[in-house]
Amino acid sequence: MKKPIIVSGIQPTGNLHLGNYLGAVKNWVELQKSEQYDLHIFIADLHSLTGDRTADERREQVFVTASELIAAGVDPSQTTFWVQSHVPECTELAWIFNTISPMSEVERMTQYKDKSKSQAKNVNVGLFTYPVLQAADILLFGGELVPVGQDQIQHIELTRDTSKWFNKKYKTDYFSSVKPLLTEIPKVKSLLEPDKKMS
Repeated sequence: MKKPIIVSGIQPTGNLHLGNYLGAVKNWVELQKSEQYDLHIFIADLHSLTGDRTADERREQVFVTASELIAAGVDPSQTTFWVQSHVPECTELAWIFNTISPMSEVERMTQYKDKSKSQAKNVNVGLFTYPVLQAADILLFGGELVPVGQDQIQHIELTRDTSKWFNKKYKTDYFSSVKPLLTEIPKVKSLLEPDKKMS
């Protein structure tokens, strides 16, 4: 029997912290152990290009993130474990999705507004199209469920809409609907700024 496909990723932007572990990694390991899902976990290095790290820092951090995820229990023999930039089809599909995604829908995404405030000297188009690339990451692998916290539900809704826009435009049913799989700890707050998400 075919198992439901779960796709989830993490940016290589620093060492794993309590928020990463409780909000994502612990859940991934439990989903992996359940053996009920076809689990795909990736390191979102293309998404991290929207930040301010140098190429050398980013390259090093990909290795660190991979090591820490494996140490935390993500097992590549049980989980499809990959680096986003190693799969060029992600960006190819994202470009196609860019051509069918209405500006008005992408403008609604709150992450662009939040990230723009936190990195005011580096507000780039990648921050704006981030959710479109995220939709490509998920749909490329046939993702059906995406483990997320409350703050990411909006992106899953855009992913679901993207699959509908594509299917309608190209008169197909190629992409299926995607649903959020809410984690038990949807949002871990910063210890220094309790009104913000831990980062």
